[in-house]
Amino acid sequence: QVHLTESGGGSVQAGGSLRLSCVISGYKYSSACMAWFRQAPGKEREGVASVDINDRTNYADSVKGRFTISKGDTKNTAYLQMDSLKPEDSAMYYCAAIALDSLCHSGDRRNFGYLGQGTQVTVSS
Repeated sequence: QVHLTESGGGSVQAGGSLRLSCVISGYKYSSACMAWFRQAPGKEREGVASVDINDRTNYADSVKGRFTISKGDTKNTAYLQMDSLKPEDSAMYYCAAIALDSLCHSGDRRNFGYLGQGTQVTVSS
């Protein structure tokens, strides 16, 4: 059974950095489409960044130039490096994995087969 485990959330002041990690377990293939979504209270869940099986990446306009998604050497781990954080980046961040390659960068959580439990990111001004 596929399971996603996130870590790395926390509280930081505006302008600071955090690095989120997501590990896939129980997935038999060597690589997968992985993505990060976030949801703030009272707002809809939004796609933040995605990386496909060929390590191509895509970002929401709101985070371009500040966030970087990457995979680990084993390809079953995804990282989200978040720099120059803003208060509006505060949200619960969720890792998602396994989507058709053509839908990997759709930014739509419904295209992903698995979602983690989430890790909270809080940015204070």
